[in-house]
Formats: sequence, C-alpha cells, structure tokens
Amino acid sequence: MAISNDDLFKLVKILPEEAKQSAYDFLKFLTNGHRRPDWDEIDQMEPDDIPLSEEEERQMKNNTEFVSWEEAMHELNLPTDIKP
Repeated sequence: MAISNDDLFKLVKILPEEAKQSAYDFLKFLTNGHRRPDWDEIDQMEPDDIPLSEEEERQMKNNTEFVSWEEAMHELNLPTDIKP
C-alpha cells in the first residue's frame, strides 16, 4: 500500500506537541534503513541535550531493583526452566 507524502504531512501537522520528538526520532530511524548503530558508532555519537521527562526521572530514581531471570519469568507466569 502506497502512502502519499501529503497523507504523512497531514498526520505530522495534527500530532500533539509532546509526540513530535518521538515522531521525528522514529522517522529519522526509518530513513537510516532500519540499521542499528554498532557500539563503535554509538561511542562516536554526540550526546543529545534533551532533558529527561518527569516520567524518565521517576523511573531512574525508583527503578534500582535488579530482577533475576527467574523472578522476571515468574512475574510473567512463564516457565522458569528455559534460559535466555
């Protein structure tokens, strides 16, 4: 199914302001051919200057608990006899 540029532009125009950065990041990702950078490329990247959102700050402060493979599998009601 072909999508016209006009249809894409219409969607971008009606995006809520808080979703525009995510949309931009995802479109940028798609234009790079779905290729993830390797660790050497990541090491060469400039850090972004986007501050963390309140939710990200909350997660950073409250998410210090380590969960083992077995605990995670148990929480998800999955068999624990398989390994990652």
